[in-house]
Amino acid sequence: MTQYSVIIEKDEDGYFAHVPIIQGCYAQGDTYEETLLNIEDAIRLHLEDIMKSGQKLPKLHQISLTTVEISG
Repeated sequence: MTQYSVIIEKDEDGYFAHVPIIQGCYAQGDTYEETLLNIEDAIRLHLEDIMKSGQKLPKLHQISLTTVEISG
């Protein structure tokens, strides 16, 4: 089993997820849980395409997420 870092953001339209290490791997949903299921499917499909095309699978890396406060 391989783990991938996923960033999930919420806005007024629902939830949006992306996988930084897999370019173009995005998903969305009305709930957090739906978005999580959708991004899992998107990851599987992207990895299948990567393997079929003969490319190397992306290597795992660590992601640090923080917030920055900007005054003004």
